[in-house]
Amino acid sequence: MRHRFHSICPYFAMFPETFVRKHLAATRFAGVVFDPFCGRGTTVFESLLCEREAAGCDVHPVAVCVAGAKSDPPTRFEVIERLSALETQSRSAHFGEQNQDLAEFFRLCFHPMTYIQVRFLRDNLRWLDDRTDRFIAALSLGALHGESHRSPNYFSNRMPRTISTKPAYSIKWWKKNGYTAPPRDVFAILRHLNDYRFKTSVPRGRGQVALADARSAAGAFPHLTKRVTDIITSPPYLDTTNYVEDQWLRLWFLGGKAAVCRPRGDGRHYSFDSYRTFLAECWAGVAPLLADKARIVVRIGGRKLTREQRLDVLHHSLEEGSGRHVKLTDSGISSLVKQTQANAFRGSKPTPTLEHDFCFLLE
Repeated sequence: MRHRFHSICPYFAMFPETFVRKHLAATRFAGVVFDPFCGRGTTVFESLLCEREAAGCDVHPVAVCVAGAKSDPPTRFEVIERLSALETQSRSAHFGEQNQDLAEFFRLCFHPMTYIQVRFLRDNLRWLDDRTDRFIAALSLGALHGESHRSPNYFSNRMPRTISTKPAYSIKWWKKNGYTAPPRDVFAILRHLNDYRFKTSVPRGRGQVALADARSAAGAFPHLTKRVTDIITSPPYLDTTNYVEDQWLRLWFLGGKAAVCRPRGDGRHYSFDSYRTFLAECWAGVAPLLADKARIVVRIGGRKLTREQRLDVLHHSLEEGSGRHVKLTDSGISSLVKQTQANAFRGSKPTPTLEHDFCFLLE
């Protein structure tokens, strides 16, 4: 049975756990498994299930919260106790109004009772420092918005469950269709989700996930120096997505500003040369962690580059960043991806794109 932690919080740009399991079975190494672009933690968590030591990092707080919750979870009973304490405190909570510029969005997105509970959790969960709070935050991120007309486990008015639609669009759509936010008891939903997730037992090992740029991975994991033998990852694709825009409501819940604008230097790259430089800097940041011999598996896609260009940029950036000889050992497979973020809104006219798997040996 698929482990129920895997789907704590859905969003786009993720590979399945079967991809990780296949490559763990194929490696002859037994050191630390590392993912410098860990996303929601599939590589780290699946490696723990396979009884491998694992770690990862990401620059996106939503990814780090979810991946960290899965990789270093509390017990089910610790979550129950903390939820009870938070619920009691929330009944006497007082806070001033925030986000006046988005007041209409929040009024339409959440029922008044639900919004009070959501706001209280946002203001009181110490998700960066406490693993129980992090697990509750991860559960909340997965339930914060979604298809509430189909499931009672979403807090919001009708929204996609993978991305946060922009406020102006949401308001217009809700008003046009007469959709209203359902009254939802956040704490009751979180208790239910907690029971559901712990139906499958947690792995014995614990993983570490850091809020860090791959370009500074060695500084975030000094204890892993020369211990990483396997990297299984998928770096950001060239000119594909923007996580600040796509996840703005979840970022707000984790304590950020309710902003949907695209910041400068957001990590997207629009030219082949800058993208290659970015990847080389990332591999250089990871290089001190690598053992004398290491296996690197990369899934890469996007719409702008051919398969040959993707292989070229990976091979050369690995050699440049690591300063080692890099050998292509397995070009893997190319697969058609239909369920992309853009296609989710195209209905019957999806634009197909390809993803490619490459395997390298560093000596």
